Amino acid sequence: MKYILILMFALLLNGCAIFGAPTEFDDTKGWSAERIYQEGETKMTDRDYDKAIVYFEKLESRYPNGRFAAQAQLEIAYANYKKQEPVLAVAAADRFIKLHPNHPNVDYAYYLKGLAVFNERGIIEKVTAQQISDRDPRALSDSFMTFKDLVTRYPNSRYAKDATQRMVYLSNSLSEHELHVARYYMKRQAYLAAINRVKYVIEYYPQSPGVEEALVILISAYDLMSLDDLKNDTIRVLQANYPNSAMLGKGAPTDERVWWKFWESLY
Repeated sequence: MKYILILMFALLLNGCAIFGAPTEFDDTKGWSAERIYQEGETKMTDRDYDKAIVYFEKLESRYPNGRFAAQAQLEIAYANYKKQEPVLAVAAADRFIKLHPNHPNVDYAYYLKGLAVFNERGIIEKVTAQQISDRDPRALSDSFMTFKDLVTRYPNSRYAKDATQRMVYLSNSLSEHELHVARYYMKRQAYLAAINRVKYVIEYYPQSPGVEEALVILISAYDLMSLDDLKNDTIRVLQANYPNSAMLGKGAPTDERVWWKFWESLY
């Protein structure tokens, strides 16, 4: 009898292994697409973004061709954005753009994608109050290009004005990042590397406030490399565009060999 009970118990365990764990309770069973969507919206209002995502994912899976499916995809992107999960938010926005390139709300997907990267902040940055221009420029550039796509493709979008303002901010920040690196190279006498950095600023961020400093660094680098023709050409560009520059003021040195020290004292 003892061995029979053991055998029955073993068979019972084996049966559990065969049929798997008990199925998780699904509170949306039998619900319409509209009801699932409404419940997801309620969770969004309650800031329960994890649960909202569960509802929207079930809605999309269960009713992939319904009228709420596309909106559910956008809501998933927004919920991840609110959760401060930029990678997931961007992935969801990209998916929406790919699946619905002609959707009336596709401009919002571009805007949300740009915002997700724009607001991305790492733990180190939060602790140290790191400036945005000191961050990895690839993320800033990605955000800039996404906003640029939005403004170019949908100039009349309700999000175009805000996207344009963020582009200006990002452009200035990216310019400042390049100048930061150029200063580093100048101090270490890597003049050619500094020249490449400031040329990038002048070419790609011509409207940024950093262009004046970029020209000044360029003059200094050319001077220190004894490239007088290039130096004089750049001085003329500086005079034409920034006639009130401190480099051209009364305090500017007359001795060409002290350009570098003078530049260093300006910034």
